[in-house]
Amino acid sequence: MQADWEIKSRAHACARTGVEFQPGEVFYTLLIREGDGFRREDLSEEAWATRNENIQPFSFWRSKYEPPTPPRPEALPRDDAESLLRRLVAENDPAYANVRYILALMLERKRILRPEASQDEDMLVYEHVASGETIVLANPHLSFEQIPAVQREVSALLAPDSAVG
Repeated sequence: MQADWEIKSRAHACARTGVEFQPGEVFYTLLIREGDGFRREDLSEEAWATRNENIQPFSFWRSKYEPPTPPRPEALPRDDAESLLRRLVAENDPAYANVRYILALMLERKRILRPEASQDEDMLVYEHVASGETIVLANPHLSFEQIPAVQREVSALLAPDSAVG
């Protein structure tokens, strides 16, 4: 029997009482067969103790509630990297050619910029995926040895207390 499984994450409140679980609180998860699939119920200990024992779940287990961990902040927020690149492209200061290149690579990796073919190996052409804008940068032809220093420069420019220009 081939079945598609719909995975449901744990609830943050008891399915019967609606009371939110507290960190470290013991609760029970029941999988109840319904038609061709399963329904998940997360119950507090109180609801588990007062449930109708004539209704047998397909499976159940006991766990301790842990609230979801907050999402990790991006190491370098994309809006900051993108706005810095836009500002540096507009300023066109040759001193920041290497920084513009590394920022473009970062945004390419995040799939914000897409590289496009260029007839000139000294020029890099990118398309902004969302807006369709074209960004043209000089290719600084950085060596692998130069990249760490430029990455440190980019990190310093993206630091909250940094000011460019």
